[in-house]
Amino acid sequence: MKGSIPIGRLFGISIRIHLSWFIIFGLVTWALAYNYFPATYSHWSTGVTITVSLATSLLFFTSVLAHELMHSLVAKHYGIPVSSITLFILGGIAQITEEPDRPRVEFLVALAGPLTSIIIGLVFGLLWLFLPLGAEIAIAVFFWLAWINLLLGVFNLIPGFPMDGGRVLRSILWWRTGNMERATYFASNIGQGVGLLFIIGGVFLIFYGLLLNGIWISIIGWFIRSAAASSYQQMSLQQILKGHKVKEVMSAECSIIELDMSVDRLVNEYVLPTGKRCFAVTAEGKVKGLVALPDIKSVPREQWPQTRVEAIMTPLDKLKTVGPNEDLALAFKLLTSENVNQLPVVSGENLEGMLARDNLLSFISLKESFGSPG
Repeated sequence: MKGSIPIGRLFGISIRIHLSWFIIFGLVTWALAYNYFPATYSHWSTGVTITVSLATSLLFFTSVLAHELMHSLVAKHYGIPVSSITLFILGGIAQITEEPDRPRVEFLVALAGPLTSIIIGLVFGLLWLFLPLGAEIAIAVFFWLAWINLLLGVFNLIPGFPMDGGRVLRSILWWRTGNMERATYFASNIGQGVGLLFIIGGVFLIFYGLLLNGIWISIIGWFIRSAAASSYQQMSLQQILKGHKVKEVMSAECSIIELDMSVDRLVNEYVLPTGKRCFAVTAEGKVKGLVALPDIKSVPREQWPQTRVEAIMTPLDKLKTVGPNEDLALAFKLLTSENVNQLPVVSGENLEGMLARDNLLSFISLKESFGSPG
């Protein structure tokens, strides 16, 4: 997810915070500090209220992280790669890079998160129940964390694909029908319906004067609805590409430039005459990196004659690359998840070609026009 900041690793998984997370963290802290805690503990000083609210927010988002981490650990247990976990404005998302190959695995991976939230909620509830009356701050914090985690667990079980509950539903439909695509189709439609109900409910709340709650629920509904539609579309495209190799679609005629070329020469002799936006940088026949249009634009025009391509290129070890014999469906997923328009096709240190998003779209269009599944 672009705009996210890495903050560490757990169990080999990169943990990231999206910039939008700071908005929701601030809103939760504000709601606790100026509404929830003052309503019951009005005798607390402002300093105590704000400090407790900050600590409670941090514990809550730690619980959200645990929810996503459990999804990831169960996925890794079954051999499914997980690249990262990102906390963002709507909670958290685990970047699980492959679909489960069996309905049972999907069921367990999907259920792991909500069960974790429910267990965390029950643990905080038990701590709240057995705390001595004098531990007022701990009682206040644990009570809120208990019900919010229980609410989070139950909410995620709503059958709105691609939410956890929707994935549980898909796994059951997949098990019953034996067809993942058909199960995804039904789960996606149900997810879009659930999203629409959230949007309608949010609009009603707005008309009844609950403006912020209504807007928030409508946003969640819009997210569920659009995610359900795009998830099915992506799965359909991956089914079209499945079984095909990168070398079938890649462009072997890749524009190659030398490491010591000036940016001025690159623009005038390569970019302007060809209209191409991406070039492979080589030295002694070996690919060293990639230069794209944004890299060129980052250099002031007056510095083009003095600036070498080597200074602005993205080195090969920092690039996402694919091999010529890799599955096209996985390459498509990589293009989508990294939000890039092309991937260098590399074998060892040799550049075999470029896989562009346009190549894939043309291939998909041809496949669909022939109505061929394979």
